Amino acid sequence: MSDANAGTPSGDKGTERLNPGDDAPPGTPGTGENVCPECQGSGRMSGAECPSCGGTGIVIEGIAGG
Repeated sequence: MSDANAGTPSGDKGTERLNPGDDAPPGTPGTGENVCPECQGSGRMSGAECPSCGGTGIVIEGIAGG
């Protein structure tokens, strides 16, 4: 887990920060954390914060279901 939302009350979905690479807010049913495909989990690209994951190295994605 990351501390990207440190200080944000868990369960208060209206105030959680979404990054451009996120499909949904953290904790949304049917989603989970995945390694950012842009920075491969490092949180950095070309010496700067990854624009897709906001420097966390993770993105929230929908999970496959049957």
